[in-house]
Amino acid sequence: MATSTVVKTAQTYAKDLAERVIWTFLLAAGSVALAAGPVDMLNLSFWKTVGLAGITAVGSLVKGVLARVIGDRNSASTASGV
Repeated sequence: MATSTVVKTAQTYAKDLAERVIWTFLLAAGSVALAAGPVDMLNLSFWKTVGLAGITAVGSLVKGVLARVIGDRNSASTASGV
């Protein structure tokens, strides 16, 4: 079993942060697009807002699971070396 050591540097932090910001934007935009059909996005109730947040959270979970296939097996990041 091979082990992987990641040295945490400012560059590693910047890559991780950039990836998180980009994926958060994409997942939130996708969630809004998905919910825009059946929901009036300008007038959301509390529970519809919670549902929209749940859709985004599930998207984040799926991205993290897929990152194990795409990137380092022990990281939820798709960026290499993070």
